[in-house]
Amino acid sequence: MARQISAEKKNAMLNEDIRTLIPRMAVPTIVAQLITTIYNLVDTYFVSTLGTNATAAVGVNSSLERTITLIGSLLGAGACSYIARLLGARRDDDANRVLSTSFFTGLGLGVIFMVVCRMFISPLVYLLGATDSCAQFSMQYATYVLYAAPFMIGSFILNMCLRSEGSATYAMIGIGFGGVLNCFLDPLFIYVFGLGVAGASMATAISKTISFLILVYPYFRKRSSVQIAISKVKFVMTDIREVISIGATSFFRSAFSVVANVTINRVAGGYSTAALAAISVANRVMEFPFAIILGFGQGYQPIAGFNWGAKQMKRVRESLNFVVKLSIIGAIVMGAVLIVIAEPIVHLFNTEADAEVLRLGILSIRLQSAFLFSHALNSNINMFYAGIGKAKYALLMSTARQGYVFIPVAIIAPIFLGAAGVASAQAIADLVCLVIAVPLTVKAFKYIDQEERVIESGNA
Repeated sequence: MARQISAEKKNAMLNEDIRTLIPRMAVPTIVAQLITTIYNLVDTYFVSTLGTNATAAVGVNSSLERTITLIGSLLGAGACSYIARLLGARRDDDANRVLSTSFFTGLGLGVIFMVVCRMFISPLVYLLGATDSCAQFSMQYATYVLYAAPFMIGSFILNMCLRSEGSATYAMIGIGFGGVLNCFLDPLFIYVFGLGVAGASMATAISKTISFLILVYPYFRKRSSVQIAISKVKFVMTDIREVISIGATSFFRSAFSVVANVTINRVAGGYSTAALAAISVANRVMEFPFAIILGFGQGYQPIAGFNWGAKQMKRVRESLNFVVKLSIIGAIVMGAVLIVIAEPIVHLFNTEADAEVLRLGILSIRLQSAFLFSHALNSNINMFYAGIGKAKYALLMSTARQGYVFIPVAIIAPIFLGAAGVASAQAIADLVCLVIAVPLTVKAFKYIDQEERVIESGNA
């Protein structure tokens, strides 16, 4: 049965119409990302009813959650890319070894991370940008999230690798169920049990653990194309090099995202807790379009990698052309809608009617929405290079938007624009990123043409 399912998925990757295959792979991933984003918004909403300091604590702890996913992104993104290419090249046993080794390594590192961070939780939240007024809330939120760290890392790896073998719908169910569950647990723990911010943290930890159990189920029941087993764990230098080289692009993107979030939190906190709360709300809201863009790219990446491994360059070119056009158009539409509805959205999360939270939150959302198309282009070109195993260009793309471009902007812009510079930093960075994304988009199509010529000369 598993072999039959595997053959059907491989056939779809190689022969199904790109215009139906990409949406079919991307939609479940987008839905999973959206559910996670909705959970984040719901979580922020319920916590925001506890006051501005509690809202600021959510922004601080988003950096902690991103830090946890660093390990998962290093192993998961690299394994996903490599496994897709191995399956395309019909090397199933190698794919089993790569996934098993990545998965159990991730769990072990998650346990180590949990223990170390629990020992130093107080200095940790200050390092992540907490102010004195919100530090206690930040520690409450961080406590239970850390207990779920191994499962969060494991879920990240499993989610990405399920998509690499074409099981995007099941990956959506695993991630989505946890997000939906969290939306119900939040009010239960916060209000009914009277646990406040700690209750929100407990709800998150339980939901993440449930997601992990759902995602791991098909692997241990042997109902997946790729298998996980302790006996298959083996550290092979070629595997390590492939996983780490591509995983590093996702790792450094996530790492820079954490540094960027900490930087903007600390800069915003230097003005006021209200500014920190405003950025927290704006970033949570913008996670909604970001989730669609990221989900679309993550649905596309295994297709690029699988067909590159199978040397189907025509499909690689066709798929890249399709995602670039569709993602830019979609980003422009989403940005226009968000610009219009920014004010009522921020009002919803500004329960204390803080004028500064309202002003800066609206400004940040509208400016980021105006340049959302840049983020769409950047994301999909990054997914292309990661999918085909070109680590250097994937790293250059993945670390730009919230890394070597954003961090200097986040520090410099407020010097000239004050608190408005904090709100506009991401939009300015997105504009600058076009200088990098456009030339690398052109280069991507040239890369495909070059590889196609190599294949044709080899067949002559």
